[in-house]
Amino acid sequence: MANNSIANNSLSQTAQRFLGINNERVGRSIERVAFGTRVNKGSDDVAGLAISESLRSDIRTLRQAERNSNDGVSLINVIEGALNVQSNILIRLRELATQASSGTVGEFERQTLQLEFSALREEIDRIASTTEFNGKRLIEGSLSSSVDSSLQLSIQVGLDSNSESRINLNEELNLSASNSAGLQLTDLSVSTAEDALAAAEQIEKSFNTISTARGNAGALQNRFLRTLGNLGTTVENLSQADSTIRDADIAEELALLTRNQILSDAAVSMVGQTNFSGQNLLDLLQ
Repeated sequence: MANNSIANNSLSQTAQRFLGINNERVGRSIERVAFGTRVNKGSDDVAGLAISESLRSDIRTLRQAERNSNDGVSLINVIEGALNVQSNILIRLRELATQASSGTVGEFERQTLQLEFSALREEIDRIASTTEFNGKRLIEGSLSSSVDSSLQLSIQVGLDSNSESRINLNEELNLSASNSAGLQLTDLSVSTAEDALAAAEQIEKSFNTISTARGNAGALQNRFLRTLGNLGTTVENLSQADSTIRDADIAEELALLTRNQILSDAAVSMVGQTNFSGQNLLDLLQ
C-alpha cells in the first residue's frame, strides 16, 4: 500500500504525474489534428522524418524538372516554327527556280524573279539570326553536335548530375546552321535558265536538310512529352509515399484526442480527491 502522510502526499503526486502525462498526450493529439500530420518534429518519428524530408526534397526537385521539360517543349516549338517558315520559303524558291528555268521566260522576267529570290534568301538568314529562346539562339548552328561540349545546351530532367538526368539538345537535334550558307543557297541564282536549273536541284537538297531537322525536332519533342509523363507519375508516387509517412489519420487522432481528454479530466478529478486525503488525517486528530 502506498505511504500517505500530511507531509508527503504520494497519491497526489502520482495523480499529478499522470495528469501531466495525459495533458501532454492531449496537446500532441491537438497538434496532429490541427496540422493534419502525424510527424511534425524529430521526436515524433526520427526515421520517418528523415525519410519524409528526403522524399520532399526529391519531389520539389522533380517538379522543377517538370518545369524544365515544359521549357524544353516550348524551345522545340520555337525551333519548329522557324524551320516551318524556312521550309515554306524554300518551296517558293524552288518554284521561282523552276519558273526561271523555262525557255518561255524572258530576261526581264528573270531579273524580277531574281529580286524575289534574293529577298527570300535574305529572309532565311534573318530568321536564322533572330530565332531564339530566352536569349539563346537556336538555328544558327549553336545546336550542332560539332559545337564545343562546354557550350552544349542541356535540359535537366532528373534528380542528379548524371548524364541520364539531362537531355543534351546538341546531341539530340544536331541542328546545323539553317541559313543560306548552311543550306548552300549563297551562290544560287535564277538569272539564267542554266543557273535556275542548278538552283532548283540544290534547293531540293536544302529542303530535305530542313525536313530532316524538323523530324529530329519532332522526335525530341515527343521525348520531352514522355519525360513529362514519367515525371508526373514519379512525383505522384513519391507524394503518396510521403503522405503515408507524415500525414495523420484524422479519424484515429480524433478518437485518441477524445480518449486523452477523458483521461486528463479523470486525472484532474483524482488530483482533487487525493488532496483531500491529508484533510482526512487532520480530521482524525481533532
